[in-house]
Amino acid sequence: MTPADSTAFIIFTKAPIPGEVKTRLCPPLTADEAASLHGTLVLDAIERTKGLAGARLYVAGAPDITHPFFKVLAGRFQATLLAQHGSDLGERMHHAFQDVFALGHRSAVLTGVDLPALPRAYLLEALKLIPVHDLVLGPTRDGGYYLIGLRRLMPELFHNIAWSTSSVRADTLAKAQDLGLAVGLLPESRDLDDLDDLHAFIALAGKDGHISKRTGGTLRLIEGRLKERKL
Repeated sequence: MTPADSTAFIIFTKAPIPGEVKTRLCPPLTADEAASLHGTLVLDAIERTKGLAGARLYVAGAPDITHPFFKVLAGRFQATLLAQHGSDLGERMHHAFQDVFALGHRSAVLTGVDLPALPRAYLLEALKLIPVHDLVLGPTRDGGYYLIGLRRLMPELFHNIAWSTSSVRADTLAKAQDLGLAVGLLPESRDLDDLDDLHAFIALAGKDGHISKRTGGTLRLIEGRLKERKL
């Protein structure tokens, strides 16, 4: 399967380095606990892509794709590694799309990892939508998006956006309308950004079948430790 015959599926993430990931959860989590949780979410995100017909897996990593964690992912999941580069989130995503289109892909999907309960069916739906839409978005409850798919490079979608705010999705859709793009929307999903999200997912651990046993176990371990610290 050549790049031209496949959709690039990009997992956009950081290495699970204590003090550099999930910092909004610290405290009450320790840096090590936050890094452990992040690591489980990365593995979940990649395992959801197994067997996606017509997709080729890429991991766009930061701060350095020579980190052993990324080397393990490349070997275990046959992922191609891409370096993130750019001064903000928008530039980094733009360059990730630029890199895979330069390899010959005619469509690409990018998603993050902070999605403990994301159904695999949403990824399958994204791959169905991308051949007939210019832009595919997976909205989050907080006004952002957990997935973006493109059939060509459109830098305008990544410039002059107030990243990490509740207006990200609305601003992106406004730009898409200005560009006359055909937009496909996926179902909404909650991401894990702050303590409210953490407690919500802890409550779902063991109840929501989309949360992996690995991440569910990590969430329950965190729950127990948080309870102990209140004593």
